[in-house]
Amino acid sequence: MVTSLLFADDVVLMASSVGDLQHSLDRFAAECEAAGMRVSTSKSEAMTLSRKPVECLLRVGNESLLQVKEFKYLGVLFASEGTMEREFGRRIGAAGRCCIRFTAPL
Repeated sequence: MVTSLLFADDVVLMASSVGDLQHSLDRFAAECEAAGMRVSTSKSEAMTLSRKPVECLLRVGNESLLQVKEFKYLGVLFASEGTMEREFGRRIGAAGRCCIRFTAPL
């Protein structure tokens, strides 16, 4: 099972339970601190993937992470209920705008 996605300075941690995710987040924060870095809680968010709403209270030290219903990672919009309709609509709209530019008279 993939438990993290890494790209440049972006990190996505994944787990099958809130407890496992908090454990991974604690370990990640500790490794960052050991390397002289810190997790920016103002730039960090929590999201669950579930058909039913699930509360996911995560903390980095004494600070709670905001739980969101949508999350964009590397340009892809993920929704907490696991659907991709908004992402498909966003991409179709972007493609349509490009086509209009190419068909406009010069």
